[in-house]
Amino acid sequence: MLDKITIGTRKSALALWQTHHVADLLRSVYPDMQIHVTPFSTRGDELLDSALPAIGGKGVFTEALEQALRDGVIDFAVHSLKDLPTQDADGLTVGAITARAHPGDALVSKGGLRLDDLPYGAIVGTSSRRRSAQLLAYRPDLRMIDIRGNVGTRIQKALAPDSDYSATVLACAGLQRLEMNQHINAVLPFDIMLPAPGQGALAVQCRDSVVSRQLLAAINDEKTALSVMAERAFLAALGGGCSLPVAAYATTDGDQLHLRGRVCAVDGRMVIDLRGSTTTDADSAFALGGRLAQEAIAQGADRLIAEINT
Repeated sequence: MLDKITIGTRKSALALWQTHHVADLLRSVYPDMQIHVTPFSTRGDELLDSALPAIGGKGVFTEALEQALRDGVIDFAVHSLKDLPTQDADGLTVGAITARAHPGDALVSKGGLRLDDLPYGAIVGTSSRRRSAQLLAYRPDLRMIDIRGNVGTRIQKALAPDSDYSATVLACAGLQRLEMNQHINAVLPFDIMLPAPGQGALAVQCRDSVVSRQLLAAINDEKTALSVMAERAFLAALGGGCSLPVAAYATTDGDQLHLRGRVCAVDGRMVIDLRGSTTTDADSAFALGGRLAQEAIAQGADRLIAEINT
């Protein structure tokens, strides 16, 4: 068992909060362990003037940390699970997934307006195709404009009196973790805005070794892990990422796992919404995600994927 570990993180306030939260979880189990936190700058944090699909998708937030893991500079890396690609990077794995925070999305708007109250043609700042597609499915009149930066920066941009934005959409979990609840004007219902697969959960990435996996098993939340396994299996079977508007959310109820998946056209004109259930074990959760993805493809999701990739 390791007696000293180094955890890598991005430098944003939210990433640091998440990493210190994981460090505290580890200290609660291993009180004698020395834990150090080392911040890194990632390409996704540095290239703020480009849309995520244009610079490589959400993997641009993880590649620097993953290389540090391979090089032995750090022992663990903490990520928002929704930012982590569905396929394990070479030589690495997810050793723990922490208990999930609020999985939903929140509207942050000027004047405290709710979604239905935004003026016709209002500009909403978001760099997420999942969010923009679902908003357009509900309000086709809205205009979607990219907005990049950390949580605080996006709020400042959206609420600036001289900006063109009327609102932005952010993860509830991030706002709550940073104690920015006062900016939440409305939590968007799942019928309008289903979350990204894994949203609200944290992933602790490590080298694929027995020692690392055994150490991290103590802070793994099994219910959350099963739920996000189904969600990410749905995304993986569709071949998606941040380049495709894919949403999914799973919950457990006794010995049953319930999954809701959604695939949208980027303009919101087509929405495929599916539900399924299975027993609460890892094989069944993974299979459910794949099965719902195949149902989505049968209903036309493959055509939406082809449109994005052309």
